[in-house]
Formats: sequence, C-alpha cells, structure tokens
Amino acid sequence: MAESIIQQKSFEFALEIIELYRMLQVRKEYVLSKQLLRSGTSIGANVEEASAGQSRKDFLAKMAIASKEARETKYWLRLLQQSKLIDFAVDQELAHVEELIRILTAIVKTTTHSS
Repeated sequence: MAESIIQQKSFEFALEIIELYRMLQVRKEYVLSKQLLRSGTSIGANVEEASAGQSRKDFLAKMAIASKEARETKYWLRLLQQSKLIDFAVDQELAHVEELIRILTAIVKTTTHSS
C-alpha cells in the first residue's frame, strides 16, 4: 500500500526535528531539546501505528494521539523561540507542525463523524 500524505509529511517532519535536536545539543540545550525530540518524532510513529490499526476505533485513537503530540511539539517550538534560548528561527518547523495539526484534526473529525 502506498504511503499516505500524512505518513510522508509526519516522517519528513520527524527528520526536521532530529536535525533541530542536533543543533540544540551543540548549543548545550538538553532539556527542551529532548522534549521536542520525543513529541516531534512521536507524531509519525502514531500515524504509522494508526495505518495498521486493527479497527476504526484503534485508528482513531492513534490519530488522536498523533494530533496531541503535534500540539505538544508546537508548544515546545514556541517556547524555544519565545524564551530566546536559541538564536535562530524555527518558523519553518512551526509552519510544518501547523500543517500536520490541520491534517490530523481533519482526519480525526472525518473519522469520528463517519463512524
């Protein structure tokens, strides 16, 4: 089966987050970087699990978790940016996580209403 758009985008986003994590590690930012790494890569992991869901309910639960992880990732990105712990912008990552949130929200709403 072909990879879905959300699988592709969440995987690409995870790669961006890993790169950002490495940059933060070089700058000796360890605590927030680990939180960001965990939530940012968890989005795609939950999407992957959802794609192999055993039922519609299982699929919905995993997609809802992915949506929550995306929102948490947005929080960490905003915190990093606004706290001035970093001296570079994360605008691209914020735009990408916003897109993931919109897609995941639509999937969850569509799946909920079609049950």
